[in-house]
Amino acid sequence: HKYHQTTEHLQKLIDENSAMRKNITGKSHFGLNPNYLSDTCHKCQEGWEQNGPQCYYFSTDELTWEQAREKCRRDGGADLVKIESEDEQVEHTMTKTEDRFWIGLTDSVTEGTWLWTDGTPLNKRKGEPDNWTEVNNTQYVNGEDCVRMGTKSGSGLKWWFDRSCKASQKSICEKSA
Repeated sequence: HKYHQTTEHLQKLIDENSAMRKNITGKSHFGLNPNYLSDTCHKCQEGWEQNGPQCYYFSTDELTWEQAREKCRRDGGADLVKIESEDEQVEHTMTKTEDRFWIGLTDSVTEGTWLWTDGTPLNKRKGEPDNWTEVNNTQYVNGEDCVRMGTKSGSGLKWWFDRSCKASQKSICEKSA
């Protein structure tokens, strides 16, 4: 009798797991399976670009890091972008070497501890951010505490550069669709 109950319970768990897997596999971080598209899908508001379940706004306003973050929060209920994979470094927005955008990464709370705006730590990358304290013979006492993303000359790759938070840059806001 106990064996029969255990077998029934196990089958129920297997069926539930299978149903959940079907639901999850229809969605990915960077897109939706066409089989799951319907009128109930969340869409981004006008002017925002959708990539999977996230909406992105590429602001051309050149603001300090703090001003850019405040604008994201005020205008869209968003925050500066948190980049969790190379795929999220949207290619078509940075076509020129001078295209640099603030992202939601800073070590302004504790020097050397890079945190995303949601408080999660950075998986450290080699080289950048490096907290360089001198640019064109100008000393920045507080170093470079905020991060921008851009194209490195001649490489075509997206790089992260730390910079003084008081510098003016374009920015990328992110929120859920």
